[in-house]
Amino acid sequence: MAALFENTKCECGHQNPPDTTLCESCGKPLGEEALSDRPLEMRYEGAARRSQKKNPNLIDRVWNFFSSVKVAVVLIVITLIGAILGTIYPQENTFINFDPSYYEENYGLAGKIYYALGLSHTYESWWFITLLVMIGASLVICSLDRMLPLYRALNKQQIRKHIQFLTRQRVTFAADLEGGDEEWTARLAEQLRKKRYRVAAEKTALLAEKNRFSRWGPYINHIGLIVFLLAVLARAIPGWQMDQYVGVREGEAVPIPETNYYVKNVDFEVEYYSDDELPDRLKGTLRPKRFMTKAELYVCEANCGSTALEPVLRKVKEHDILVNDPLEYRGLKLYQFDYDTTPRLKTIRPVLVDLKSGETYGPFELSILEPASEFELGPYRLKLITRFLDFTVNADGEPANLSSQPNAPAFLFLIQGPDLPEEGEAFFYFPIPTDRERFGQDLINGGMAERFDIRVTDMANVEFAGDVSYLNVRVDRALPFIFVGAFISLIGLVMGFYWQHRRVWLRIDDGRLTLGAHTNKNWFGLRSEVAAVLRAAGLEADPKSLDNGGKRQ
Repeated sequence: MAALFENTKCECGHQNPPDTTLCESCGKPLGEEALSDRPLEMRYEGAARRSQKKNPNLIDRVWNFFSSVKVAVVLIVITLIGAILGTIYPQENTFINFDPSYYEENYGLAGKIYYALGLSHTYESWWFITLLVMIGASLVICSLDRMLPLYRALNKQQIRKHIQFLTRQRVTFAADLEGGDEEWTARLAEQLRKKRYRVAAEKTALLAEKNRFSRWGPYINHIGLIVFLLAVLARAIPGWQMDQYVGVREGEAVPIPETNYYVKNVDFEVEYYSDDELPDRLKGTLRPKRFMTKAELYVCEANCGSTALEPVLRKVKEHDILVNDPLEYRGLKLYQFDYDTTPRLKTIRPVLVDLKSGETYGPFELSILEPASEFELGPYRLKLITRFLDFTVNADGEPANLSSQPNAPAFLFLIQGPDLPEEGEAFFYFPIPTDRERFGQDLINGGMAERFDIRVTDMANVEFAGDVSYLNVRVDRALPFIFVGAFISLIGLVMGFYWQHRRVWLRIDDGRLTLGAHTNKNWFGLRSEVAAVLRAAGLEADPKSLDNGGKRQ
């Protein structure tokens, strides 16, 4: 048996690669296939595949692993399960301001475990991306392992096939003929051409073939899937994919993260349903009917990212952003996502009050978002030590920021001046009166609360910020390639499903006709077609009598 495998040269003179089961030229069964009498295994024309190599080395073993269809199916199932788990709870990137405690607070222990396992960012996780890479590697290796041998075999087809090759096809026919062999060959060739076969004849043998392109359908499908996966993975390339949120107040321009663009909220409008338009259960509530941001998009040309210099901006587009009507510019899309009309302080002009003398100094302009670092007020100087936008006290009793929104602003000043230590005294100031009571400003300031106060004496000195429009910023340069991959894959599926590769071989030896036929699917159609060709040529043949048995391939 070992000698049988070592001798790879066929009696026709063709030297076949090791492990080939059918001669690439004449089709004679080789090796163990020659010892059987069952219909031939024609799945890759009997060509040798690397994954079937004897005594594989380490590289061959890796190749064999990824060339396995079973492995590919397992990888796809695991990936689908992972993708399903990622849809149980919202992903982190769906939140404008993500709070890690969200999952435990809303879903209890299950949410805590979900976040701890990293399922809250499934589609950006290393294990999910690794699975996609492994599926891509499996598609490439599976295709190469099968496509290259198949291509070589189909390109080396010999017209006159070995008699065993013909008699061991699943569709066979044999009969004695009266008349000239070449005349019968020409007659059968004519009938096959009428069935749209492409016929190649060689004296008293012929090969008729049609729809060979359908054999490449699965591999074109694989190519499409590979393009699709590469496009999905390309989203990790900086600048190729972005899905973020920016909040823009009326009249302000803010930078768009990871780009050199700025977006300005020129004006924000919201229209609510009237009570007459609402059902009874919703009457008396505010329900938005339409909200829109009049936006302008700028490109930064100089001083981008500088904190000391004003950026140089050039307007490139303006658009009224509505829900499902985004501002689009060179692959950048700004969608209307949400809004906040809660009144928030923008600027105040308070005065410093000396409670002992009753003197007031100021007012001075204090910006909530961009306060100055020092203020000269008569004989006193206020130095800003730190600022809190959303003041809170953490578990350790230390002041902290609860969020980046100016919901509860607080300022820690250092007051220097007469009758005070040279280094000055600290003073906490809460601009919102309710926050002053809630957090105990006088208690925090201690003795300084009896000496000084900072207060607003007139509401004309209070300026509120405009409404906030939240925009969803999206960039997806990989999306066109995803569609291209899906379209290529669809072409491959159509090719493989709606056409069949059919071949008919025959040879006539001294008045004896031997015919064999093969298709990759729809055996009943092939049998009927071959029987019709034989009848048209003058030979009686029942379709069922052509079936040589065996499993479908």
